Amino acid sequence: MQAQVKQWGNSQGIRLPKEVLKSAGISVNEILDVTVSNGVITLEKTMRHKTLEERAMEYGGRLMLDGEYDWGEPVGREVW
Repeated sequence: MQAQVKQWGNSQGIRLPKEVLKSAGISVNEILDVTVSNGVITLEKTMRHKTLEERAMEYGGRLMLDGEYDWGEPVGREVW
């Protein structure tokens, strides 16, 4: 596939077909990291922060948000 660089205001842009974005797992308005190395432009999805629900699923879907948490012995001048 080929794409053409076009003028877009004071910048230049390249339009990518919806099928290309879909196969790369990229959504409209998603932020991409752009790198250039030896004349090659690479677009990569940025690291997205996980939601609380996604993080919970990493622990079997259980979050222990109630109760006490043992932070260990005091270090310095903490008052317990």
